[in-house]
Amino acid sequence: MIARLAALFCLAAAPLAAQDLPDLQGREVVVATENAYPPLQFVDPASGTPVGWEYDALAEIAARLNMTVVYETIAWDAMIPAVSEGQMDMGMTGITIREDRAEMVDFSAPYMRSEMVMLVRGDEARFDDAASFAADPDLLMGAQPGTTPFYVGVYEVLDGDETNPRIALFDTFGASVQALRTGDVDLVLTDGTAGAGYVAATDGALKIVGDKLGAEDFGFIFPKGSELVAPVDAAIAALQADGTLEALNTKWFLDYKMGE
Repeated sequence: MIARLAALFCLAAAPLAAQDLPDLQGREVVVATENAYPPLQFVDPASGTPVGWEYDALAEIAARLNMTVVYETIAWDAMIPAVSEGQMDMGMTGITIREDRAEMVDFSAPYMRSEMVMLVRGDEARFDDAASFAADPDLLMGAQPGTTPFYVGVYEVLDGDETNPRIALFDTFGASVQALRTGDVDLVLTDGTAGAGYVAATDGALKIVGDKLGAEDFGFIFPKGSELVAPVDAAIAALQADGTLEALNTKWFLDYKMGE
């Protein structure tokens, strides 16, 4: 299953030779990250070091563009406004490309595609799809406000009421998954990237049920009009063309087991 999901993650991009990439001459780029969305970016519990797919991808981009990356950790709900206001040069945390967000920030070309899935406990038997979850008023969903899973939960699973008490709000995605595991909520919506990783790491404690609820594209974000967008887009195309993104998918979605 993880292999099938991983096959969907990389988007086709036009080939671009490394020598054609712009040289940013060591320019410092301040990047906002949440470090709370494994396996894209998170703090390794063993070493205390931030790691993940996005860190590896951005390290490759920085090397090829000759730019120096400085990371700043920021809460999800503050990230887009902070980047929009120019407090940071760039942001990454599995950010879905959406028209409403594009009014505030510029997006890079998509670097990953994932499909929304329903993550539940391994012994869940009360529902097996979105309709049966919605039909039981005693069931709760965990979500991080302002995220794609939150809006999909509100508008595609429940009744379109963003204040619906059946949605328990959490500061981070990881906190919502922990609440799922302890029984405080019954469902967490997530993209297949994180969902498959959690299933693989929990030895049956979590599983995915129901049909996929659509696809989403991820991109890096920048202040409107940023001159970094074109170079980063060119680097993303190069990473796709030479197989680097495919290698990162293998590393983080097939070989890596979260929690080990």
